[in-house]
Amino acid sequence: MPSKPHNDAFTSEDNDPGGRLIAIGDIHGFDTALAELLKRIAPQPNDTIVTLGDVVDRGPDSDKVIERLIALATHCNLVSIRGNHDDIMLTICDGGQQFFDMWLTFGGAQTCDSYGKVPKNVPEEHIEFLRGMLPYYETKNHFFTHGNYWWDQPLEKQNWGELCWQGLSSWIPRKHISGKTAIVGHSSQKDGKILRRDGLICIDTGVYCGGPLTAMEVNTGQLWQVWDDGSPVESWFNPEKEKGDPSDGL
Repeated sequence: MPSKPHNDAFTSEDNDPGGRLIAIGDIHGFDTALAELLKRIAPQPNDTIVTLGDVVDRGPDSDKVIERLIALATHCNLVSIRGNHDDIMLTICDGGQQFFDMWLTFGGAQTCDSYGKVPKNVPEEHIEFLRGMLPYYETKNHFFTHGNYWWDQPLEKQNWGELCWQGLSSWIPRKHISGKTAIVGHSSQKDGKILRRDGLICIDTGVYCGGPLTAMEVNTGQLWQVWDDGSPVESWFNPEKEKGDPSDGL
């Protein structure tokens, strides 16, 4: 652990479908929030939606979240980045039972409740969804990953474990040598506000710890935010911050 993804198609620089490019922060099993967020986004066939990882664990409905994302992939271009929670669930489903007790302590218990038993009751289609998640996704002006990255290394040479497991509290990277803006999750912002640095935007706004679930159209900056019960974030809420210490949310 972590288990290296099998899918090597990390980039779509030459395959722009022409629609909106929307990133969704860490969902963590909160299907009610995800359903309402998608209702407000209203995905179109030429839109690309990038989930930034940690779709499972902590929240009550990891099974429904994966089912919803599988269905979403039939309606638009869905790109799923693998987070550390997705990674350890896949590891367990692939036979890594030595990690099971550790997994239970940081969110796996809720996932087990949603399925009944893991891995016994996890549909093969859900396992294949986890297996097909990418370590990063790259477009003309942005790249997307779950965790941290080295600013001075090309994306194809990044350490997969750090992309998946390492958070921003370890270091804040400089703007990547590609000149592209990184859109990341994993490091939950406990104040519920988006973290912005030069060449870096973190939209994990901590839905599992009382914050909203956030989606961003990265080319225009348009935001959609809902609370865990699906209710919208009111207009007074300031979703951005320029300073403050990032935190990691395993």
